[in-house]
Amino acid sequence: MEPQQLDLFSPPPPTPALKQEQLVMDADALLKWKSQITAYQQRVRESLAPQQTALFNLTPVHCDPERIDPFTLKLVPMSFYRMPADSPGESCLYFVRDTTAEIVLYIGETCRSNKRWKGVHDCKRYVEKYLELHYRYKMTATVNMSFWWDAPIKTRPRQQLELALIQKWRSPFNKEMWEKYGQPFG
Repeated sequence: MEPQQLDLFSPPPPTPALKQEQLVMDADALLKWKSQITAYQQRVRESLAPQQTALFNLTPVHCDPERIDPFTLKLVPMSFYRMPADSPGESCLYFVRDTTAEIVLYIGETCRSNKRWKGVHDCKRYVEKYLELHYRYKMTATVNMSFWWDAPIKTRPRQQLELALIQKWRSPFNKEMWEKYGQPFG
């Protein structure tokens, strides 16, 4: 066996961090992936958060992640960011949803609601590949967005609320859930 010292320019072995450019799911895998997420999110939605009792009448916190239901928010088309806007927008949380499958795909936060999606956003690519896979298999998917406008103005509390909601709903396009659901659209 010869030494491998001169093999300096061989390609590195593939790592999990490398993204695949091709679509990786067949129709059955896509249906199973979606039904797993739908079942979980519906259980979350149907279960009531336990109410903690207090000795004093405390005003409920309006930013409680247990009180935010993305399925009840008004829908807007994914192309909302192409509409003219006269300001950079406001602080908010936003939800990318497949309304046909009743799935929250992505949860995000911003302090500039009219600017965040105008530039590069990885989620736009995930949605494109998600829809492409549905079209390939002649399946229906309708991706829309919704906004929650009562988000904290300060960045850190808004990001903490976003993370709590990602963990609660397990939105598959958020990087925090890639270990659980994979990254088939990234």
